[in-house]
Amino acid sequence: MIQGRFGLQAAATGPREATPATDRSTTRAQHCPAYIGTAGWNIPSPYTGEFCGAGTHLQRYASRLNAVEINSSFYRSHRRQTYERWASSVARGFRFAVKAPKEITHERALLECEAQLERFACEVAGLGAALGVLLVQLPPRLAFDAPRANRFFEHLRLRFERHVGIACEPRHQSWFTPEAEALLLIHEVARVAADPPRCAANSRPGGWRGLDYYRLHGAPHIYYSNYDERALDGIRRDLAASCTRGAATWCIFDNTAASAALGNALAVHAMHPVPSI
Repeated sequence: MIQGRFGLQAAATGPREATPATDRSTTRAQHCPAYIGTAGWNIPSPYTGEFCGAGTHLQRYASRLNAVEINSSFYRSHRRQTYERWASSVARGFRFAVKAPKEITHERALLECEAQLERFACEVAGLGAALGVLLVQLPPRLAFDAPRANRFFEHLRLRFERHVGIACEPRHQSWFTPEAEALLLIHEVARVAADPPRCAANSRPGGWRGLDYYRLHGAPHIYYSNYDERALDGIRRDLAASCTRGAATWCIFDNTAASAALGNALAVHAMHPVPSI
């Protein structure tokens, strides 16, 4: 088990439903609710009873949660019509985060990727108002380079309306410096708060603070560990603090390998005020 900045404590047992909290931070957060979901909208067999009714997996998922992170876009492109179909199948208040393609972030390392960015922007435009956040996850080897990062985020920002958030998940320690923070702030790019963190600063939101994006991969066993009730309450408190500040607040569980993510998301969703969908 580990305990970190989120108050996270991972457990090997199955998901536990948490009791809804009613402390002052939750009350103050009512006016700025969080978007809570998982990486992908798969519904593992232990949770099928929680998602009754007809419809596609996405429609059933969206009947209980208000956000999802599309990870498949990292591996392959989707037609604009596919994004349009996804957007039309959910309620108005539902939001999508979309992960940028690895061709841009990993293969080209943010360099000479204007054509790829343009194609990606045209595709995800199919989500319309349902597009909430663009997730830019960087490879662990990619060190901070100010001119490169400046050019990339400048080009990225030009292709999307200002209401679309940008969250960057760097994994090289050189990104956790005042210089990198200043550049992210200039381009209104949030730095992801990740668990497990790669350094102390990685455990809390950074960059532009108009968006706080929590991405929880599971700890100590990344992608596998389930978060227990104590950990989930710590996450809930962090979300309440972000909402109290007025930040657009997202929480995505990426501990999907052993089917823990969905139970964790449902538990935090039950604890925290969320937008009506």
